[in-house]
Amino acid sequence: MMKSVYFPSNQFICINSSTSHEDMSKYRVDFSRRMEMSGLKPHHRIAIGVSGGPDSIALCVLTAEWKRNDALIPTEGCVDGLLAIVVDHGLREESKDEAECVHNRVFEMGIRCEIKRCEWVDGRPRLGCLQEMARDMRYQIFQNVCIENQIGVLLIAHHADDQAELFILRLSRSSGVLGLAGMAFTSHIFPAHTSYCDDNSGNHGILLVRPLLEFSKEDLYNICQGGHQEWVEDPTNQSLLFARNRIRTSLNNLSSCIFKSELQAIISACRQTRSFIDKMCTDLINVAVTVNVHGYAIIDLEKLDPLNLEDVCLSKFVVLVLQFISQRHRPVRGKTSKLALDYIRNLPCKTSLTVAGCYLSAVPQSKGTKVLVCSSPQSPHLSEMKLPHIKYLFDGRKHCLPMDLNQIIMDGKSYSDRMVPDASNVHFVHATSSECILSEAKILNILSESTHRNILLLQREEITHFYSKPKTKPTSEDDPKNEMRFASVFLSESLESGKFYHFMNRFLFTWRLHKNRNSEGIGPDSLCRSCVVGRDTVSAVRHMVDTDWLYLAKLSNGQIVGDCQDYGTLLASKMDHRIEKVVACSDYVRFSAQRALQVLKSIPLAARRGLPVLVNSQGLLLSIPSICFEHCPYLSVCAVFKPRIPLGGGHSSFI
Repeated sequence: MMKSVYFPSNQFICINSSTSHEDMSKYRVDFSRRMEMSGLKPHHRIAIGVSGGPDSIALCVLTAEWKRNDALIPTEGCVDGLLAIVVDHGLREESKDEAECVHNRVFEMGIRCEIKRCEWVDGRPRLGCLQEMARDMRYQIFQNVCIENQIGVLLIAHHADDQAELFILRLSRSSGVLGLAGMAFTSHIFPAHTSYCDDNSGNHGILLVRPLLEFSKEDLYNICQGGHQEWVEDPTNQSLLFARNRIRTSLNNLSSCIFKSELQAIISACRQTRSFIDKMCTDLINVAVTVNVHGYAIIDLEKLDPLNLEDVCLSKFVVLVLQFISQRHRPVRGKTSKLALDYIRNLPCKTSLTVAGCYLSAVPQSKGTKVLVCSSPQSPHLSEMKLPHIKYLFDGRKHCLPMDLNQIIMDGKSYSDRMVPDASNVHFVHATSSECILSEAKILNILSESTHRNILLLQREEITHFYSKPKTKPTSEDDPKNEMRFASVFLSESLESGKFYHFMNRFLFTWRLHKNRNSEGIGPDSLCRSCVVGRDTVSAVRHMVDTDWLYLAKLSNGQIVGDCQDYGTLLASKMDHRIEKVVACSDYVRFSAQRALQVLKSIPLAARRGLPVLVNSQGLLLSIPSICFEHCPYLSVCAVFKPRIPLGGGHSSFI
């Protein structure tokens, strides 16, 4: 029989041990199978996000036993390679004590545990966005802790009941089949401060695994009880101010086994459809998309064959390319997605389009059979990016995730690829709305008449709550007519020499001034006495603009010598360090500009505007590293196209 122990915070801990040995054995087998599907093995280093509720405590129970049972030599103390992360959001007075309580209980299970407290720089979040901001902060902390401990895999305790709540929530927001498929079994989260090991290292982020998606809430209570573990119930989960809580309450009132089973069945059908579409998009990207090292992409429309693709497949494909090039934080949906879809279908391509932070146009001399997709620095969508335009990374240190992460991803991807259904077993590809999906599910006998009716009632109920909220007036940033307001060039904060930065989530950027071989350091004797580079040692980065091209043209013709009049012995040519030459600074600048203009000819005009350039504190152009222009032989600048999130958003499987 279950008993409850109450605390001053109105939370309670429940204890029971009625779960049978047979039930626990089944749970362990199911969990082990799911871990194998994700590519994980017991020896891998793994982190767990722990709140102290029955979901995360059950995940701790199963993960610890899974790791221990595989150990060749049983060990006492903490489970090897397992770290629990408890996040104290600091939004309630008792949260610190609760985090300590959860920490102690997890540690008693033999799991190493860390508590991290949220720092709300701008004050406590408003109630309307509290859950979203708390979630973002929580996942950022998870990422940071994983990187600090060189852990590449994070387990999260989302379960089948969470999927049901999300299905109703997204249904009320008119999501299509891709949204109704819910949370992915495996996906990725990408740190704001991108880790960097070497030029050839892939950016896989942190692998997020949800091994409990097939487990119900009742299963998780049983696992806690079978493992003789206590858990904490958060009172905020009872507040009907939050959409998920309202939906959870309504779903609990419809507790028949038939309803729950059929609801999970339609979610599963949506997930199968999304898996098919995801695989198709991956194949299309491999065949029809070429990514250039200068930060733009080219779509071959003849290979893509957009007129013979379903809207949902083509739309997902286009969105993936747009999000990759713009590195947008927000998803591309609604009218924006439809605009891009119509553009790709219009063959041959004869016009241009600015959408979702990208500029699309026909590739020169392609006769409209290829589409150029490049970053649009003048787009108003840049204002939507939550991350700063320039991020300091680290001072030469290498923050690399475990080497076996690549193998984990490959094994999981191999398994998921085998599970992708063929076209004959995929539903809802042709559905144009959520209502069509429900109707088709009823025709296919996935939903009974009563379940179909109850889902519609839940949808209408949440729609009523959603649209009853006061609407905020759109800001001027949301108005396309005000796009020219953002035409000004973004200047970043000052960049220090020798440090690594990420510019617009797209380019890994660093610069430094080298010593003269006859000098002790950077100063009047180590640089040209009147060179523009030597005026200060603090610079900034921005996008290339039209005046930069004109400046290069004048430099290449010797029309601008300015301060570069010092003719001294300079370092060896940047093209071959083995040969030393005596050149004039003005000669070096002219040669560098001429070489840069030759490279520019190979880059489409629109794509040039996405290139990063280094300027001094007065805004004078110092370097365009992507085209090998540098104003002085003592200046070394590097910009590598290394987007924060890879094309396709990283490995995902929707099993």
